[in-house]
Amino acid sequence: MITRVVYPFSSISHGKKGLQELLQRNKKWAHDVKKENPTYFSKLVDQQSPEVLWIGTSFPRRSTSHGGCHTGCSDSRVPANEILNLPPGEVFVHRNIANQFLSSDMNALSVLEYAVHALKVKHIIVCGHYGCGGVNAAMSQKEFGLVDNWLRSIKDIYSDNSTVLDRISDDKKRSDLLTELNVAKAVYNVCHTRIVQNAWQSGQELHVHGWCYRLKDGIIRDLRICISGEDQVEAIYRKMLEKEHPEV
Repeated sequence: MITRVVYPFSSISHGKKGLQELLQRNKKWAHDVKKENPTYFSKLVDQQSPEVLWIGTSFPRRSTSHGGCHTGCSDSRVPANEILNLPPGEVFVHRNIANQFLSSDMNALSVLEYAVHALKVKHIIVCGHYGCGGVNAAMSQKEFGLVDNWLRSIKDIYSDNSTVLDRISDDKKRSDLLTELNVAKAVYNVCHTRIVQNAWQSGQELHVHGWCYRLKDGIIRDLRICISGEDQVEAIYRKMLEKEHPEV
C-alpha cells in the first residue's frame, strides 16, 4: 500500500489564480505518488473490485482554520478508503448531505444497484458523522433554502423520537443521538429496497452496517447495526430506536 502524501492546510486564492493553484497541487501530488510507487497509476486503471459500498455524508461548512468554504464532514475531508486504511479501488463510495438513503433518490438507488448487482459487494456501510452540519441544520428552526426539502426526513426522525431526544438537555448529545438514529433509518431504508431484498432472496452474501465517525479522534463507532437478511431488519431497527444515549 502506498503511503498517503499529506499536505498541510493552506489558503487557496480566489478566482482563476486559485484554480491554477489546485491544478499545481494535483501535479505535485501525482509526481510524489509516482515517485514513491512508479506503477501506482497503471495498476489503478484496472483496479475496481471493491467489497464495500460506503454511504457517507457531505455537507458544506465554513472553515475556521483557514479561509474559504470546504466540505466539513468526516468522509469528505478524508476519503473513505483512507479512514479504513485501504488502497483506492477497495471501497465504492456514495455521498450526500447527512448520509441519507431515500426511496425517491434515483442517484442513490442507481449506486446501490450497481454495487450489489455488478460489483457484488459483500458489505454496505452507512457511516454518519458526529457534528454533522446536515443533522444540526435539521434540528434548528432556521431556513436554509432548497436543502430544507432534503433535510425533511431527518426532521421526521426527530419528530418520531422527540420523547427521547427532548429529554437530552445537552445540544451536542442530542445531535449525536439524532445522527445515530439517522444512520439507523438509512440502514433500514437500504434493507427495504428490492435491490437488497432480491440479493438476499437469491442467496447473495450481503451485510448492511451502521457506523458513525468522530472527527476529533478519527475513530469509527460501530453502532451494533449489522443486518444480513430480511428476518433481522425489524428487530435490529427497533432495538436501535430504544436507545436513550449516543455511543459517544
